[in-house]
Amino acid sequence: MSNPKKSQPSEPVLLRADADGVCTLTLNRPAARNALSRDLIDALQAELDAIAADKSVRVVVIAGAPPAFCAGHDMREIRANPTRAYYEKTFAASSQIMKTVTRLPQPVIARVDGIATAAGCQLVASCDLAVASENARFATPGVHIGLFCSTPMVPISRKIGRKAMMEMLLLGEMVEAGEAQRLGLINRVVPQAELDATVAGMAAKIAAKSPLTLEIGKQAFYAQLDMPIEDAYSYCSAVMARNMMAHDAKEGIDAFIEKRKPKWEGR
Repeated sequence: MSNPKKSQPSEPVLLRADADGVCTLTLNRPAARNALSRDLIDALQAELDAIAADKSVRVVVIAGAPPAFCAGHDMREIRANPTRAYYEKTFAASSQIMKTVTRLPQPVIARVDGIATAAGCQLVASCDLAVASENARFATPGVHIGLFCSTPMVPISRKIGRKAMMEMLLLGEMVEAGEAQRLGLINRVVPQAELDATVAGMAAKIAAKSPLTLEIGKQAFYAQLDMPIEDAYSYCSAVMARNMMAHDAKEGIDAFIEKRKPKWEGR
């Protein structure tokens, strides 16, 4: 009687690595181009929630296992559950991921290699910064399959101009990395061989700053965006006054005057 083969444990859909205050989350469904299955959405939400309360994490990097960053939602999984309740729950959970990224106390950098389409492009736009290789391409291609990229357009339309956004939505065509940078969707484009070093260098520079200052500033940045200018100035003036009362602000100013390196305490 032959022994049945033991089933091999499946790879986790999300990988986490921490080093020197930088937490890297890697979407790990390479065969599906890192499409957002419900398992991946839930895993990503759980990690982000944990990171929000983790003072040892100064910067978050979101990456995708080669050969893609993220191809959007897992359409095979979605079509296998054809109920409105499932659709609403899935898109709400995905939207919560994007809002969590924006609201996270730590800055978040998207490391983009390969395609970032639909909800994948949405994730890039939701991150505070984005660095892409020359191989990266971006699209909101839902119109090709009869599904307008309505949720992806929320953060993307807040990063690029309206005409460019409508072109991406109505044509659904791929946007090369250089054009994505010109439009304001991403910060930098580098050769693929330099992508990791560029992201690591950017993350290290941010991680060296006061975590309290970064948290205050990130929150204020997004809060003031949609305010009328008078309200924005009033709000940000109050934020700066509150920031000035923090230990790290006093320490940073004293260190600047005394020409020494500041010692951050996160308070």
